[in-house]
Formats: sequence, C-alpha cells, structure tokens
Amino acid sequence: MANNNAVEIVENFWREVWQAKNPQAAAYFVAEDFVITSGGVEVVGREAFIEWIRTFLSKIEEFTFCSIETFQNEEGTRVASRWKLSGKNNGFVGGRSCSTSFEMIGTAVWEVRPDGLLAHNWVERNALEVHRDMIGL
Repeated sequence: MANNNAVEIVENFWREVWQAKNPQAAAYFVAEDFVITSGGVEVVGREAFIEWIRTFLSKIEEFTFCSIETFQNEEGTRVASRWKLSGKNNGFVGGRSCSTSFEMIGTAVWEVRPDGLLAHNWVERNALEVHRDMIGL
C-alpha cells in the first residue's frame, strides 16, 4: 500500500461524491462492507452508505463541500482529512426546514485497504454548534 496515494483516493472521493452531489459515485470508492461511524452511529454496507449520503444531501439546500487539508500515514492505510460544508437547512438540523444558512467543519479518518478501496470512515463534526446556531442559542 505504501506506493498507493491514499490522499488522492480520498480527495477523489470528496470530489466525485460530495462536491458533485452524486451519492451513487460512492460505489466506485468504498468496499461492499464499508462502515461509516458518524456521531457515534454506524452505517454498515455500501448500499446503506449510498442511501445515507442521499438522505444527508436532501436535507441541505445549496450544498457546498470543500476539503481543507488531507494527509496519510506512511503505509497509506489511514488518511485524515479536515473538511467544510455549507448550505441552507432543509431539515438537516432539528428536523425542520427553515432555510437558515450554516457552515459545518469536520474531520474524517479513513481506513484504506491495500486494493485502494475505502473500508471505514470515522467522522467528527461541530454538529452541536451548528444546531445551537440554528435554534438561536
């Protein structure tokens, strides 16, 4: 794996899936038994992950995503990436659509398999702060 550019794999995932707003493109990047752990909740399986992305995107109007910084360990088995997304709340926060603009910052740690497929993604984000902004605290 040391010869694989795991950063490039993750950056391509960001571009093809999130920036292009194309959930189905995840099928080219993630293993069939892919797991995302987001906010302590696990979504297991490629198809479940694609549906999770689809639902996520449907809750944000004017969605934009950018990668801030991405780097990998020497072996290319782990990638850490800082990212930012923004848009307008369409039910993303609090289950109600208010079209309030927001920005979210997060960190993703990826497990990259020797074949270059993404196996696991652990995501942490400033969801509490975004929620507080939405409800005016």
